[in-house]
Amino acid sequence: MRRFLRPGHDPVRERLKRDLFQFNKTVEHGFPHQPSALGYSSFLRLMAIGTRSGAIKLYGAPGVEFMGLHEENNTVMQIHFIPDQCQLVTLLDDNSLHLWSLKQHSGASELQEEHRFTLKGPPGSPPSATQITAVLPHSSRELLYLGTESGNIFVVELPSFRVLEDRTITSEAVLQRVPEDYCNRRLCELVEALREHPKNPEQILIGYSRGLIVLWDLQNNKATHHFLGSQQLENLYWQRDGSKFISCHYDGSYTQWPVSSDNRQPEPLENLVPYGPFPCKAISKIYWQTTKNGLPYVIFQGGMPRASYGDRHSISVVHGSQQTAFDFTSRVIDFFIIFSSEPTAEFDDPSAMVVLAEEELVVIDLKTAGWPAVHPPYLASLHCSAITCSHHVSNIPLKLWERIISAGSKQNIHYSNMPWPIDGGSNIAPDPPQRDLLLTGHEDGTVRFWDASGVCLHLLYKLSTVRVFLTDADPNDNMNTLGEDEWPPLRKVGTFDPYSDDPRLGIQKIYLCKYSGYLAVAGTAGQVLVMELNDEDAEHVVDHAEADLLQDQEGYRWKGHEKLKTREGPVRFEAGFQPFVLVQCQPPAVVTSLALHSEWKLVAFGTSHGFGLFDHQQKRLVFVKCTLHPSDQLALEGPLSRVKSLKKSLRQSFRRIRRSRVSSRKRRGGSGNASEVQEANAKFDQDALQEMELAPVQRKIEARSAEDSFTGFVRTLYFADTFLRDSSRHCPSLWAGTNGGTVYAFCLRVPPAERRVDEPVRAEQAKEIQLMHRAPVVGILVLDGRSTPLPEPLEVAHDLSKSPDMQGSHQLLVVSEEQFKVFTLPKVSSKLKLKLTALEGCRVRKVMVANFGSCKTDDYSENDLAVLTNLGDIQIISLPFLKLQIRYPCIRKEDVSGIASCVFTKYGQGFYLISPSEFERFSLSTKWLVEPRCVVDMPEVTSNNDVHNKSGVENAVRKS
Repeated sequence: MRRFLRPGHDPVRERLKRDLFQFNKTVEHGFPHQPSALGYSSFLRLMAIGTRSGAIKLYGAPGVEFMGLHEENNTVMQIHFIPDQCQLVTLLDDNSLHLWSLKQHSGASELQEEHRFTLKGPPGSPPSATQITAVLPHSSRELLYLGTESGNIFVVELPSFRVLEDRTITSEAVLQRVPEDYCNRRLCELVEALREHPKNPEQILIGYSRGLIVLWDLQNNKATHHFLGSQQLENLYWQRDGSKFISCHYDGSYTQWPVSSDNRQPEPLENLVPYGPFPCKAISKIYWQTTKNGLPYVIFQGGMPRASYGDRHSISVVHGSQQTAFDFTSRVIDFFIIFSSEPTAEFDDPSAMVVLAEEELVVIDLKTAGWPAVHPPYLASLHCSAITCSHHVSNIPLKLWERIISAGSKQNIHYSNMPWPIDGGSNIAPDPPQRDLLLTGHEDGTVRFWDASGVCLHLLYKLSTVRVFLTDADPNDNMNTLGEDEWPPLRKVGTFDPYSDDPRLGIQKIYLCKYSGYLAVAGTAGQVLVMELNDEDAEHVVDHAEADLLQDQEGYRWKGHEKLKTREGPVRFEAGFQPFVLVQCQPPAVVTSLALHSEWKLVAFGTSHGFGLFDHQQKRLVFVKCTLHPSDQLALEGPLSRVKSLKKSLRQSFRRIRRSRVSSRKRRGGSGNASEVQEANAKFDQDALQEMELAPVQRKIEARSAEDSFTGFVRTLYFADTFLRDSSRHCPSLWAGTNGGTVYAFCLRVPPAERRVDEPVRAEQAKEIQLMHRAPVVGILVLDGRSTPLPEPLEVAHDLSKSPDMQGSHQLLVVSEEQFKVFTLPKVSSKLKLKLTALEGCRVRKVMVANFGSCKTDDYSENDLAVLTNLGDIQIISLPFLKLQIRYPCIRKEDVSGIASCVFTKYGQGFYLISPSEFERFSLSTKWLVEPRCVVDMPEVTSNNDVHNKSGVENAVRKS
């Protein structure tokens, strides 16, 4: 009966759990998925980005971030800051307007939605009558002008969103003074642009899509000037002094118009087609920026010749004789120019161009010769090549950190030294307690090193493995090289490049030793590269070794991709991590597991066929072990093969049902006549079909067969110095866990340091454990005599960890998808287990040991298991007693890619992809919490237009 008794409630432990564990989603790193709108406040020096999912994000100085979410989850179409206010208005694709404010609340400032509003027309009017196409926040800070598809302009009061019907500007009123022949030829159609006069707030410029432009007097409610364009209008821009404005058009032209004080019919000063005379794409937005030297900057989006460059996404900058068409690899959503916003300034003097493309943010320095790009401190394009794996390393030593930064700075020589121009607010978050790295592997064979210490995920260094191999593209090719007479003068900018030269280059596993500077990366075609950090450029030969994991067994034929061809002779590498040895697995299948022991100078690797051990000091293969089952043919097809057998998977499912039916008959004793057996079988088939439809928590667990596919798939590798042969002598060992529930243990003989170069490392299989339920093994861990996980290699040598207890008996923890099991060493007898799937219906997807410190005292911390399941929840399980401490819902169970991408940190934090370009950061610890904290100055404009600052408001950013 003891097993049915629930343990008593322990108030001391419950209180301690509150001091140790707390779940928070803290910040989103990376680039917003599917951006749809851009806004900028020169007053606050804040930028806003809206997305198709209804999110709105504000950014200022590094560390200053706000986020809000519209309840409707509709696409954000436009964002407009209210002049001289900490407010902004968003327009969604359902035609609703939303007013947001940065307001003080309980001593903190938050982004809050204050009002929402939908413009309604008279009864019976068509939807186009009130479909908003243009929004103008007036400088009075009290009115909003809304242009519509019908050509009418409605005036709305802020912040109440009350419609002032008597101030509506109708298209009929506008057309009263337009020449009759022009009215007959063209209707007003929709309002394309609304612009306030820069010197006279009582005048606004109205642009209609058919080409008509009107200067409207708000005080007298009448049109003062009409500008008759012959081409479809795209946008308008006032020059700083208000004497001229620019219109851009659908045919790729732009026109400069004078604004005179008399009522004469204005004629255009000039009409230019920058990339004519052939048909060109529309110029959708334009800036005309004045400078002290007299030469203006003309900056416009689009306008490229349709026939040859119709598929390009470009923004052109023209300044005197200089002209460059910046070519983006993804669609341009919007852009703005940062220039002098002082009302008393005589010139614009633009300093930077900020471009929001569909897949990245690009900032161009307009002050420096050559107009170089500015390295962004946030909004990094994580998915510039698709992310294939992640690896987190905590508490990086200062020396290694500085060497990585030094290598990265040599790669950034082409970037501008300009300070980040979007610098509103101040980051007051405490300095990160330690230096953390997040390494991401990519499809194009690169590894990127990110500073993950604080709120901003900042790129430090990029490593490419391509130089080791022969590919179709030469890495020395310069895509930006243009001839002197090249026209249009295109220049590729940005880092987003979704195309990989060869999918086999993709990085699948990464392992970095922070103490020695050794790095191991493994790829899609069975390549394993071991690298070391070098502060200088170098040219050397990369040694090659092959590991035949099939060990010449007959009857096997690899049907997948070929291995990558390597370069012969010396290869030149940039400063940073440089490969010195390549281990090529045969067959060249995806490397599924990787482990590096920098103290023993060993690297272990596993695929779907087996695993091997390589001595990277002597550059010698120590051993290989084939784990392939004779019936496992799917493992020979490779990930890039399309020969996936649906019939085989269905066949296996029915085999499981049949085996389960047979075993259930045996449990009943096999008695009964034939009719009873048939009836029982029919009932079982019905129950089995019902079971397939049950929720996961109701699913029963059946033992798996050794014939199931991919049983030899090596899921995890682990090095440990422990007791494997007897309890008196410990020795180095290598452990491997497979998809079929098998654990292999090898004793290693590593020569002492003085003979390490001469004597070979030897290995001998000592144990083989077969889990009865045959579930995939996802984690292996050895606990010392104090039930503490063994320290990392070289951690004790650097005085960062206590020496492991080698007096008491060690324990082996094997984590499978379905249960946790503790064995004693060296006898490998079962001591304790926790059944997860049988009790809760979920399966383990990720597991890692994390250290949790108390938020109340620095004297207490403990090691626990952080576990992510296939249902997307996170469980914390105590060591060594395997007691469930707490459970948190984290990721939607439908988000399979998010669950697969999750990575835990050593101190109870984690990252997972919420989109191809964004990591969500979360914390399980009360002590280790990285979240934005910032101060935003709340400027105020007085009646005499002098700007002063209110007291700063502290902001602990929370998601709306």
